[in-house]
Amino acid sequence: MTVAKRLYELQQIDLDIQAKQEALGEIGRQLGESASLNEARLQLIAAEEHLAALTKQQREVEWELDDFGNNVKQLSEKLYAGKIKNPKELLGLEHEVGTLRSMLKQREDKLLDLMSEVEATQHRVRHEKEYLQKLELEWRQEQKILAQRQAEISGQLTGLQQGRQALASIIASEALGIYEGMKSRKAQVVVRVEQGMCQGCRLTLPMSEWQRAKAGNLVQCSSCGRILYLG
Repeated sequence: MTVAKRLYELQQIDLDIQAKQEALGEIGRQLGESASLNEARLQLIAAEEHLAALTKQQREVEWELDDFGNNVKQLSEKLYAGKIKNPKELLGLEHEVGTLRSMLKQREDKLLDLMSEVEATQHRVRHEKEYLQKLELEWRQEQKILAQRQAEISGQLTGLQQGRQALASIIASEALGIYEGMKSRKAQVVVRVEQGMCQGCRLTLPMSEWQRAKAGNLVQCSSCGRILYLG
């Protein structure tokens, strides 16, 4: 096996290693809580807090209704008991009863509105809970798949790294040094030669370079500097 072929195979391993590392990085970004899940939790908390506030307000209005109702009842009994003879006092009492009844009607209307809003908010809370449960189930399933995929790729990466180490150990140090030195500057260091053309820069090679590469020598393209491989 020529040095160029070994370097080409080393490059394929390096590209696979890079792809696996990028895949692991993407999985790492997806593991953990998602923004949509956090947003759904916040929406549910907001709905529950709004429901609690409405329920408290409803209880307070119900207590006010009880108080107004008792006051109206007591004043009405006093008004119609026949014990008050003073016309002015009777008129004042009638006005007070009328005012309380008007306030009672306002509170009743307010209570009806609150009850309607409480019902709507209860429906919203149920919807938000169902939606959150759905997201959590999907998230747990997704996390399980991601964790399995992470373990699988990590195992593959370990195998690739061991294979790279074994292959690099049998490549001449000078050739390996050239490859490693160029790897940080070029996406592909070792390129095929097809129909006498370097597939890195797409230029036709001088016949001397092509012949030396064909003979198995380590040859770099005179135009782009990449290592030539006649596979």
